[in-house]
Amino acid sequence: MSQFKKVVFVLGVAFAPLFTAMADVLPAAGAAEVTAVREAPRDIIGEIIDVVGLKPRFEVRSANIDNAAAVIYNGKRYILYNERFLASINNAVHTDWAGVSILAHEIGHHLNGHTLSSRGSNHADELEADEFSGFVLRKMGASMEEAQAAMQVLSEERSSATHPGRSYRLAAISKGWRNADAQLLAGSGGQSREQQQPIASQTRPQQPAARESVRPETKVTNTAALDSRLVLRKVIFSNAPNEQFFLTTRLQLVHMTEDGARVVGKLARTNNPDYPFYFESEYLQGLFVTDSGVLVNKRGQRVGYFG
Repeated sequence: MSQFKKVVFVLGVAFAPLFTAMADVLPAAGAAEVTAVREAPRDIIGEIIDVVGLKPRFEVRSANIDNAAAVIYNGKRYILYNERFLASINNAVHTDWAGVSILAHEIGHHLNGHTLSSRGSNHADELEADEFSGFVLRKMGASMEEAQAAMQVLSEERSSATHPGRSYRLAAISKGWRNADAQLLAGSGGQSREQQQPIASQTRPQQPAARESVRPETKVTNTAALDSRLVLRKVIFSNAPNEQFFLTTRLQLVHMTEDGARVVGKLARTNNPDYPFYFESEYLQGLFVTDSGVLVNKRGQRVGYFG
């Protein structure tokens, strides 16, 4: 049984579809529910709206639905959510930020105009709402892990016709979180460490794959095991294809060894659109990542990729 199915079984909650933007499609039975349900806690919604800086042209209500949804009914915008659903998710991941991220996701659907379309849920809209959620939670003080907590347990690993797979959604949340983080740094007069790093050549790599040496890990964090829920992507190196490297939700590069999981680097952002990321590491010098997930060295030679 997958991690997602285990959570569903334990909580006894039906999670499909997961976070939905709907147009004017509430059934007749749902119309009465919208006028009868209670309002969401104003402190959470108020914080989200304060971060965005826009007027909330919608009403947020608890309702008898499976999870949460952004809807329009009779020309009026609503954010609907199931109280027990949010409480169950918060309990499952041990943080109230999970529920906040779900509400922020739905608010993102309205503020990005997704509910004005009749096309229903789709990958582009869901990822845009995920990015909005990550942005909002960083502004509210959540860590990257807290911003991604709900999506870690609720999303399916593979993409469906309406919703992207887990890795894509976590990446979207990460993007929003990091954009907000950069704004906060700029607002405080600081400069992010990644902006001070040298960047690779503007030319995309054309050379054949090269063998990049991986130095032995020393002075790194060592844990007995790596929780699968913390794995964002697998990382494959050309010269060590059978070694187990993973990128975690904290953007750490972890090497699985006989002694356990060792952190050997951390993913950071550059100001180069061709090579938007690089690994901060004592052991992997000059290792950059393209927007398609290919790992290259300083010479622009391919040395690995994200699996």
